[in-house]
Amino acid sequence: MSAPRSMPWPLVALFTAGYLAPYLLPTTVGRLDTGLPLTTTQAGAIGSALLLSSAAAGFLLASRVERAGARTLARLGLTLAFLGYGGAALSEAVPAVVVGALLGGFGSGTVTAVAASGIAALGAPPARAESRDWGRDPHRATTFGLLGVSALAGALYLTIPRLGPGHGLPLAAIALTALAVWPFTGRLSGATAPARRPAGPGARLPHRRAGLLLAAAMPCWSLAQNALWGVSGRIGLGQAHLTEVTVGAVFAVALGAGLVGVLGAGALGPRLGRAVPIGAGTALIAGCIVLSASATGLPAFAAGEISWNLLYPVVLSYVIGLAASLDPRGRWAVLVGSAASLGTAAGPLTGSVLAAGAGFAVMGQVLAVGLLAIAVPMTVVALRAGRLPLPVVEIQVEAPVPAAQEAYDTAAAYPNSYASTSAR
Repeated sequence: MSAPRSMPWPLVALFTAGYLAPYLLPTTVGRLDTGLPLTTTQAGAIGSALLLSSAAAGFLLASRVERAGARTLARLGLTLAFLGYGGAALSEAVPAVVVGALLGGFGSGTVTAVAASGIAALGAPPARAESRDWGRDPHRATTFGLLGVSALAGALYLTIPRLGPGHGLPLAAIALTALAVWPFTGRLSGATAPARRPAGPGARLPHRRAGLLLAAAMPCWSLAQNALWGVSGRIGLGQAHLTEVTVGAVFAVALGAGLVGVLGAGALGPRLGRAVPIGAGTALIAGCIVLSASATGLPAFAAGEISWNLLYPVVLSYVIGLAASLDPRGRWAVLVGSAASLGTAAGPLTGSVLAAGAGFAVMGQVLAVGLLAIAVPMTVVALRAGRLPLPVVEIQVEAPVPAAQEAYDTAAAYPNSYASTSAR
């Protein structure tokens, strides 16, 4: 069945271009220390810097898209992404690669902010009350964006290893994607008209203790996920002794499993409440991390990576739903999502440092223990908030930064509730 003509394809295209960099993080970081004179830790630091730059752009621009103009910001972001990633791809000098990654990351975050603002605005009431425009549903628009970036990233994971070695190929792919999306910016005027939300004086945040506890736990939860994702390529190549082609195929399947996770979160809905999906799901994710990090062959590596990608969006959807239930205006959802983005940016460097100092297997055990410890306060918050209505958020994230943004989009039926980041 084809999508309706009202589907906002410019936003879907921007969504794909903005999220591609974090989706390709494992192969990008994995090739930096093989094609350049960098250590594993230094390569991970560049990956973290890229994500942090992208997150900074999202925080800076999330509330300024309407004022600056969606078309202008989109073109600025695409230009920065093309020049930054393209320059990094063509350079063999480490300082130039670092600058290019930072510039490109800021461009990705800018593009993501525009896409997220436009998709959230689709939830505004249509001009005619009787109009039921399928394309105005932000959930469906986001789903098409996720399908787009997952399909493109999966294709690149299968293609890049066959094109040769070097750090430039994944960076060049991101730059060319930004260039290819440029023509869509000419149609942004109507697609990103901002929703008019009621203004009002700020009110005290409700459920402050529960909200603060959840916001404090979220950076650690997100960091553990991205610490694994940031070094997964190295685990497959160095410890599991797989070829880059095989590792790319595993990642492609894992991205598909993430889409299944999106559908699973929506189908499961509120049947199990919040505490079981969050607590038990986090425990299962910890087991997946241990399995993947200790893998010495294809079966264990594939099982760990695919299972993790399947479970992650399910658990994250309930975490964001829990945050949204703590405040009807959605402010806790934004704060918790913002906290998650900080963990996302620090993940690759943390994973690289732990792996370099203690090995992948010990890294996995440390991350798993941390997740189990964090699961306790998160489950307590879920149990205490169990009487509140459950807004289920359908999202997919192979890298948490994209996951947090997706959560903002779907939870942002509330006033001024989001911040933009860029995850895998």
